[in-house]
Amino acid sequence: MGRADRLGAGLNNPYGLRSLRAHFPDVPLVVDAGIGLPSHAAQAMELGYDAVLLNTAVAKAGDPVAMARAMALAIEAGRLARQADPIEARDMAAPSTPFSERPFWHEPRAAHPPRFYPIFDHADWLERALPLGVKLVQLRIKDAAPSDLTAQLAKGRDLCAAHGAQLVVNDYWQQAIDLGCDYIHLGQEDLDEADIAAIRRAGIRIGISTHDRAELDRALALEPDYIALGPVWPTILKKMKWHEQGLDRVSEWKRLIGDIPLIAIGGMTPERAGLAFGAGADVVSAVTDITLNPDPEGRLRLWLDETAAKVPA
Repeated sequence: MGRADRLGAGLNNPYGLRSLRAHFPDVPLVVDAGIGLPSHAAQAMELGYDAVLLNTAVAKAGDPVAMARAMALAIEAGRLARQADPIEARDMAAPSTPFSERPFWHEPRAAHPPRFYPIFDHADWLERALPLGVKLVQLRIKDAAPSDLTAQLAKGRDLCAAHGAQLVVNDYWQQAIDLGCDYIHLGQEDLDEADIAAIRRAGIRIGISTHDRAELDRALALEPDYIALGPVWPTILKKMKWHEQGLDRVSEWKRLIGDIPLIAIGGMTPERAGLAFGAGADVVSAVTDITLNPDPEGRLRLWLDETAAKVPA
């Protein structure tokens, strides 16, 4: 049971309530206190709560019977609104049917939609991957000296430009702006420091990692150019507090984000790519399946063959 706020004041901390719901998706949650109007009750239900507990708002109303009926109708309306998957709130207007800024797989320079998205920790990998036909690639460089980092990102940018590919820079948003890169990928911790407005002013697109509903809500509020979900299967890349998400979560995420491209990552293999696509992923991403393979080029060719065969019409 969660307390919404002071008596009758409404839900003054919807972000906290939304986070609580996201962290306990299978636990029945009831909003207690703070409910003064039917609109408050509807909002609680829209946030995904199972019920509201109230007394004073009805008992002290001028017409308790009418207020009780209004509360019941509001609760039903809020529940239906939640089930209808309402649109996310936005700070600025955006067209429902965009005619510009199309998803990256519709770029004119792409011979076919890039459904394969490898991630590497050094620019030298791009010299091996791009000639094979990789068109979307991320550089996730950790613990490099500033001068080496800048040199690697510049090298990656130039290699991608030469091969008609797009470079995604992990984390280092200021360097990506300075170098004029295509994309920046931000984790949830990166969002605390990144200047999203500056990134947008530079014309750079943004991808964001998500692992639970609260993180997804946060990401969607920033209007990202893609959403990444992981780990779909167990991964050895890094220790994570999230267990494998599974294909059902992939389908849920795609239903929630609509036309925003969905990247599936974590435990990916060429054999699993079709399963991820079938669940709703637009792109699949791999790291150690390539870099730890005894024949990385051969593995890349297999990835390209498997994903090219599943390009949507």
